[in-house]
Amino acid sequence: MQTEVTRLLGTEYPIIQGGMAWVAEYHLASAVSNAGGLGLIGAASAPADWVREQIREAKRLTDRPFGVNIMLMSPYAGDVAEIVAEEGVKVVTTGAGNPEKYMKMWKEAGVKVIPVVASVALAKRMERCGADAVVAEGCEAGGHIGENTTMVLVPQIVDAVGIPVIAAGGIADGRGIAAAFMLGARGVQMGTHFVVTEESQVHENYKNRIIGAKDIDSRVTGRTTGHPVRALRNDMTKKYIELENKGAGFEELEQLTLGGLRKAVVEGDVKNGSVMAGQIAGMVKEKTTCKELIDRLVRETDDLIKGAGFYV
Repeated sequence: MQTEVTRLLGTEYPIIQGGMAWVAEYHLASAVSNAGGLGLIGAASAPADWVREQIREAKRLTDRPFGVNIMLMSPYAGDVAEIVAEEGVKVVTTGAGNPEKYMKMWKEAGVKVIPVVASVALAKRMERCGADAVVAEGCEAGGHIGENTTMVLVPQIVDAVGIPVIAAGGIADGRGIAAAFMLGARGVQMGTHFVVTEESQVHENYKNRIIGAKDIDSRVTGRTTGHPVRALRNDMTKKYIELENKGAGFEELEQLTLGGLRKAVVEGDVKNGSVMAGQIAGMVKEKTTCKELIDRLVRETDDLIKGAGFYV
């Protein structure tokens, strides 16, 4: 299952685990990398020292490539960017901003840079900045999302750039990976399915909420603020949408969700917390190890396309 993406990343398979805030820490990242994919540590808004510790713990658990996801709006983004270079991290993915000012430093340190994008314009801009690949993320994904679906976004970005494209959003099994390859992607990024793996450190309530989800359980909040977020419906999303419909302002809505992701992931409050998950939650039926999940994904994909010229 070798593609341009595996050669770029130095991984066995072109499967990346999403850099989910409060979820993607070193236990999960190292387990994904040991299973042949690319594990990511989600820096989110965490201080730089925490990220450095996470990187060093991941190195203790795996000798395979792993990466760090940097949310560029974080007040610590600059410090984290420097730590990534100092610690010899192989790959960095970015979101919520333009990583151009860090490119020279990362390139000199041998770091591969893969921004997450939700539009053709942003993908082209990232290519001009020197990105090695892009993650084209459709609105089926969990957490912060754009407007285009994966089905329409991926082929348009593939046609617009000359660097490898990695598909994300709405991918749960080998059928989704095969479809992504058909659309022109040469790798995939998955988040929700990795949340429920045994190595994931999230609260069991969060995992069980995903496993128990139905196809209609996904909600998008925050469209009126310009910052839409996909999560599983609960008391919080119901109240949020009611307030949105009444014309509530940004500050009132922000107070409702403040600390909501930590509340769900760490404390297990899946009623009032933000249970971020993609639309594929209804397809996740059991907890597995990262290796069991990746082995199954590869087997299912191979059975469907037999390579079909995609592995090169």
